[in-house]
Amino acid sequence: MNLSSVWTFIVPPVAGALIGYFTNDIAISMLFRPYRAIYFGKRRLPFTPGLIPRNQERLAQRVSDTIMGSLLTPEELQKLAKRLLETERVQSAILWLLQLSISKIRDDKEQKTSKILSHILRDLFGESLPRLLKVLARREDFLEAQLNQIFDQILLDFRLSDAQARQFSDWMLETVIPPDVIRQIMIDFLTDRNIQVIDEGFREKTSGTYWVVANLLGVKNALTRLRSFFLDEKDVANTRLKELFLSLEIRNRLRVWLQNISLENLPISTVRQLRKTTRDSVRTYIQENGAQFIEDFGQSIDWDKVAIVIVNRLQSSSVLTSSLEVISQELASILERYLEEDLEKLVAQAIPILSIDQVIIERIKATSPENLENAIQGIVRSELQAIVNLGGVLGFLVGIIQTVLMLIY
Repeated sequence: MNLSSVWTFIVPPVAGALIGYFTNDIAISMLFRPYRAIYFGKRRLPFTPGLIPRNQERLAQRVSDTIMGSLLTPEELQKLAKRLLETERVQSAILWLLQLSISKIRDDKEQKTSKILSHILRDLFGESLPRLLKVLARREDFLEAQLNQIFDQILLDFRLSDAQARQFSDWMLETVIPPDVIRQIMIDFLTDRNIQVIDEGFREKTSGTYWVVANLLGVKNALTRLRSFFLDEKDVANTRLKELFLSLEIRNRLRVWLQNISLENLPISTVRQLRKTTRDSVRTYIQENGAQFIEDFGQSIDWDKVAIVIVNRLQSSSVLTSSLEVISQELASILERYLEEDLEKLVAQAIPILSIDQVIIERIKATSPENLENAIQGIVRSELQAIVNLGGVLGFLVGIIQTVLMLIY
């Protein structure tokens, strides 16, 4: 067998392998390249740009339809939302947000939170609460239970302590009924007519020894002299009255009497009537003047300073810090119960709002052909290389078949 015969049998397999290998390699490259159309004069050369760049918009639409129709269906999105919104995850997120809010409040140099709180308090006491009180005051049972409870638990059992009774008795004897006031009361009482009435009453209605004293001596002269003494001897009369108070221990008697004052010592019917009177009086006052009182009270307070004090207190409150976890847990539970009922509706409403299909289309359209090729090559590089290799193997097999046929013939 000469050399030409040997080349005749060797060339077909080798040529078939090279043609199959490079043909597949060129075909795969033509999927992406050239990236842009090439023009010869005014005519665009065929197969430019590559298949994928030329149909990138349609490819984006197909990819979006495939993903939304098979992968990101409403049912799958609902399952994904359930996994994302598990109670533990939601609680951790809410706790993080609450802690972040507290830290932001602490770092707030402009006191924005305090200003918002002051506006809320000012509106509450200036407008909202008075309006609410006017509405509630129209009810027949307005504050009935509350006032009865206050009366039964506080007023009914209220007694003055020894110190309170002492201070009260001192105030009464020094301010309300000092000796000079008592002297003036006696002067006003001992008029000529009152003295005449007292004298006649003693003469007519006494008997025995008192009748003898009243008719022989009478009390008119004594009362007249007493009035003259109070009028003429002002300082002496005040001194005598003060000595009389000390001798009779009026201060101690008044203190003991004040300590023994209690509503429990009154008859039940009197207590009931007093409770009803107290309740009606308080309700009437609140109905007529309560709204104006709260409004005036709100205007008299500097809510900016109050809000700053409240916010500063909350910032350093250990109770607030320890309760954040409880609050986040409760909010997560409420959100879970809400999502159990309306998650399907929320997902259905969220899909059009999110426009996931348009996001996919825009992202694919915005990706350059070169980056798109690198992305696809990075995903299926081994598979594409296998196709190229398979082309070479098939070309080699075709060449072998051709050589065998030549040997047969």
